Amino acid sequence: MEPVELRENGLLLRPWSPDDAEAVFRACQDPLIQHWTSLPRPYLLDHAAQFVTTQAPQAWHAGTGAPFAVVDPGTGELLGACGLTDIDRARGDAEIGYWTAPSGRDRGVATGAARAVARFGLAVLGLQRVQWRARVGNHASRLVAARIGVRFEGLLRAGMGHGETRYDGWIGALLPGDLRDADAPDDPALARATSRCRVFAATQPTLESVTRDGQAVRLRPLRSDDAPACVQACQDPLSVRYTTVPHPYDEKQAEAFIHTFAPSMWARGTEAVFAVADADDALVGTMALRLPGDELYTPTGDVGYLIGPWARGRGYASAALQALCDWGFANLALRRIEWQAYVGNTASRATAERAGFLVEGELRQALPHRGTFEDSWIGSRIAPAASEGS
Repeated sequence: MEPVELRENGLLLRPWSPDDAEAVFRACQDPLIQHWTSLPRPYLLDHAAQFVTTQAPQAWHAGTGAPFAVVDPGTGELLGACGLTDIDRARGDAEIGYWTAPSGRDRGVATGAARAVARFGLAVLGLQRVQWRARVGNHASRLVAARIGVRFEGLLRAGMGHGETRYDGWIGALLPGDLRDADAPDDPALARATSRCRVFAATQPTLESVTRDGQAVRLRPLRSDDAPACVQACQDPLSVRYTTVPHPYDEKQAEAFIHTFAPSMWARGTEAVFAVADADDALVGTMALRLPGDELYTPTGDVGYLIGPWARGRGYASAALQALCDWGFANLALRRIEWQAYVGNTASRATAERAGFLVEGELRQALPHRGTFEDSWIGSRIAPAASEGS
């Protein structure tokens, strides 16, 4: 396969040159590139030289890859890299990959380059599938993929790695007809994807609120010192009756919830799990906002919460729930947030209603509970703009 140049979206994508080695070396010292890619660590000048003088030309010559330097067409500055790997013309598939140098970020470089390379693969090489993969948590890469039209297909558990380290990965693909020719700023689904990728790429926030009698309450990330209170709350008989927390519940389960489950859900962008804390920043319960189904595009979320027996009846849950929903509407572009509770859980129902939820009815045998199914109440809050019909 003969190397080609692509000029699109104000970018020049060209084959790598031996003169690029120094610029590649400098760019690949960036901590984000080293964290999210499978480049050698430490990345040496010899690695860069081998790539631009040997690996990249050989990929073109063998027809197994189409690696491009992404440069500013006016200045020649290296802005990033983008290309196809594992090209198989007989099967009609390949994989797309990209990184952006710090100087090229927030300029649409990765999106423009990925769109150009994907179009080259689909239209010129006649590929039927261009696959995309990224380490879970790399929301910047995921947003680029969404913008060019990648359809997300699932989670690869321990499906990616670097050396002996394994980690979860996302996988998706472009088929002929999927490619977006340009950004669609008026597309509400893409706007939701943009909002969510930006939120979950950042550190989990702390949300502040007050109860009706003026007591401070906050939602913050869980911490190691929350484990004893978490165990106490989950061992309470009402928690066992009206939630699906493991029973019996011990400190080992609390540690797994705090250190594994909650951070992994944030990294995946599927759920925001918070500690509900009082004015002294002590845990009084937990609360979560989930994005069920297609977490990148769904307009609907749902909530769940548990308050320890020592803190019930003081307004913590309703104040926290209202703050969490307001955050979800403003930052995750949700239009509807649902609440469900087992029929009979009047405390949860009262909390939801005080937080602005409208109870809509009863669902028969809707919720699993310790080996069986039970009836549930369902209610919702609607985003202010959505309730006004916009």
